Amino acid sequence: MDSPSLASLSLTHVHYDPADPVSHACAYLALVPQALVITYVALIWSTREVEILLMFAGQMGCEAFNWLLKRTIKEQRPPRVYIAFMFTFISNPKPEMHGKGYGMPSSHAQFVAFFSAFLTLFLLFRHNPHHPHVSSTHAPTPYWQRLSLALLSMISAGAVAQSRVYLYYHTPRQVYVGLLAGVLCAVAWFAVTSAARHWRWVDEALDTPLARYVLHSTDHGLENTMVAFSSAHGVLSIIT
Repeated sequence: MDSPSLASLSLTHVHYDPADPVSHACAYLALVPQALVITYVALIWSTREVEILLMFAGQMGCEAFNWLLKRTIKEQRPPRVYIAFMFTFISNPKPEMHGKGYGMPSSHAQFVAFFSAFLTLFLLFRHNPHHPHVSSTHAPTPYWQRLSLALLSMISAGAVAQSRVYLYYHTPRQVYVGLLAGVLCAVAWFAVTSAARHWRWVDEALDTPLARYVLHSTDHGLENTMVAFSSAHGVLSIIT
């Protein structure tokens, strides 16, 4: 009996040119969304901050929207041997595709665009460095630091998006549409959560017995968890 063919777990499987340092760096940039998900979960568990939970909920909603867009548009990924040059593509007679599934829009670009846009909106418009009811994890920061972090997140998002074109996983158009979709999702979700804050729906939800238990319960493993993820907390604790 023939042995079954093996498949690759594409979640962290990235094709790159080992002879090209830029290609190697782009392969690591492709893992940024997975790293951000781990950071989200670590911070939600260690800080129990509702703002991080709301941001993560919006992030997952943005991913669901990307899944829907890809299966609605059904545009294929570019052949690997196409050469991206000045926003045009030159074909090769033996095309080979990278990645699985449809390519429009780029999920990586949409993911980092949502993260960067929502973080920027929060830092510049909602974060209150002198809130009268600060939590133990609150980190007051001046405006210039918040602006610098927002700019850094934008630059990082641009690098991740460009890496998808450099590695031939997406066309420039697929990446641009992904960036636009991510920003629109972030703006829409920021408006929704701001309204929920304004009408005190978030406060009412946090006042339920289940929410009080989840957000304020402590256990013996919590302190160890906070220590283990202290480096991640240092990067994003400003949004709490």
